[in-house]
Amino acid sequence: MDLVEGLEFIRVLLCFAFLIYASISDHRKREVSNMVWVWFAPLGFALTITQFWLFESASVLQLYAFSVLATSALAILLFYAGAFGGADAKGLICLALTLPVYPEKLFFKPLFPEASPFSCFFPLMVFFNAVLMAALSVFYVLSRNLVWKIRTGRKLFEGVEHESLAKKFLTLLCSYKTRLDVLEKKKFLYPLEDFEEDESMGSRRKLLVFPVDEKREEILGRILKFTEGKRKESYVGLRPVCL
Repeated sequence: MDLVEGLEFIRVLLCFAFLIYASISDHRKREVSNMVWVWFAPLGFALTITQFWLFESASVLQLYAFSVLATSALAILLFYAGAFGGADAKGLICLALTLPVYPEKLFFKPLFPEASPFSCFFPLMVFFNAVLMAALSVFYVLSRNLVWKIRTGRKLFEGVEHESLAKKFLTLLCSYKTRLDVLEKKKFLYPLEDFEEDESMGSRRKLLVFPVDEKREEILGRILKFTEGKRKESYVGLRPVCL
């Protein structure tokens, strides 16, 4: 392994170390300390600049810069659009600073480098691959809901029959049933059902397919109030990671 490969190996190892630690922290506490990114970003950037300064041409710097700027813009846009948590955006930006292009000196070149306009920009490749992998989770969620229906013999949308077909379909794909006592204990679960006051029908359940600004505890409090503390089941989804 020569010096160039050694630098790429260290950059890849740095990404693995920080992102694995962030993932473990996210899984355990549903939050990632800002100190992770405070250390990750400058270390990764310093290693990238060192490799460029010693071994790369000026044209490569333009590629590096465009990759970092494009990835950062995408991460910030998704964060302010509500599609990304703060840690997700910071992690993607740190990845761009550390590995702005595919580490082909260390690994094999992509099998089809010309197949995508993003093939040169490694962070964007990682992002789009992650989106594809996340999309596969709908099969797990859908299977879990169907198993619940078969096991219990109950209706999937009992009490929310008035909701639109589109809302019911999205609920089946992005959330699953769990007991309220489990929802209370697991802070990373977010209720996708709520109760509202209706003048003609009194209180009734509703589906929350799209994110709302209210805190999780306020929605959970209403659910417990209107179910009178009974341990019934509710649709839940994963709560976005905290900053």
